[in-house]
Amino acid sequence: MTLTEPETEPATVTPARMRGAMGAFATGVTVITGLDGETPVGFACQSFASVSLEPPLVLFCADHRGRSWPRMREHGRFAVNVLGAKQADTCARFGSADGLRFEGLDWRLSRWRTPSLPGVLMRAHCEVVDVHVAGDHDVVVGQVLELEAAVGGEPLVFFRGRFAQ
Repeated sequence: MTLTEPETEPATVTPARMRGAMGAFATGVTVITGLDGETPVGFACQSFASVSLEPPLVLFCADHRGRSWPRMREHGRFAVNVLGAKQADTCARFGSADGLRFEGLDWRLSRWRTPSLPGVLMRAHCEVVDVHVAGDHDVVVGQVLELEAAVGGEPLVFFRGRFAQ
């Protein structure tokens, strides 16, 4: 199915319409992790992108009313854990509201003091360099301090409200 020109007046852009329309854009899935004091925190995030090669910068978007990003913001560092195709359970764990994200999970603390998740396709350890408020989210820009990449593997992809390949 392709998009055609509308023949009627434009519909109001509601949050539900926005979510539905943006679901037509397939994204990779990441888990952003950081520390709140000595406590690991993290959340599933599909709004992640490379920004610059020189200097090496990435960005992610997070709800500034959420539970995890406000807790890790003060620490100033975060890790982007890019999930593989067989890690939908990890995404569900970090996308859940129940708060049991790190319990029973084999994670480690990196040299950058960022929580690292096991079995991911790629990991970027970053330092926050800028935060821009954009509506109900913060756009967080981070300078990449270190990259870790696995050899091979397929990505976990999210499309139209579900995981896809």
